[in-house]
Amino acid sequence: MKKKKVKKNWLAKQKKDNFFIQSKIKGFRSRSAFKLIEMNNKFNFLKKKTNLIDLGSSPGGWSQVARNKITEGKILALDIKPMEKINNVDFIQGDFTENNIYEKIESHFDNKVDVVLSDMAANTTGNKALDSYKTGELCLNALNLCNKILSKDGVFLSKIFMGSIFKEIDEKAKKKFIKVIKYKPTASKKESKEIYIYCKGILRI
Repeated sequence: MKKKKVKKNWLAKQKKDNFFIQSKIKGFRSRSAFKLIEMNNKFNFLKKKTNLIDLGSSPGGWSQVARNKITEGKILALDIKPMEKINNVDFIQGDFTENNIYEKIESHFDNKVDVVLSDMAANTTGNKALDSYKTGELCLNALNLCNKILSKDGVFLSKIFMGSIFKEIDEKAKKKFIKVIKYKPTASKKESKEIYIYCKGILRI
């Protein structure tokens, strides 16, 4: 009975959520597509020849946005969950921290990657502090990947949550990148502690 009530409340909120409604109208697989659209409008990093990796891509909202902008570059989406096919987007199901998956990523691109996106979030446990920390760990792992795969002027854009691990992420990003900016898009729910970290110009250490 409790699960039905929670689902009913969720559906009621979605009906009032303009970004959710617009995502359905425009054919995006998730409302988070509008977060990426806004951040690209601000930072202008999706170009027609961009080579891009979309971490935690399922259900595919960010890959859809990227494909609308990137017409000549390669897009590789990765997730531990399955994702339905998007035209001109390659998909690997697996954990990007595993060596065999990294080898597939590396062999997919002829040169270094221009952009790494991460909208990853850890599975929720009900403990917000723990969930925030685990999502932060995903961001740190993505930063490690950037050091191996990103081009000199590359961009890393990742979801993070304000919490105990935030300082560690911020410090690590500033050691690896020339420019680091924290940004909360309007499509992020006001009550959420979610923000995004935009990093550009990787430092080889």
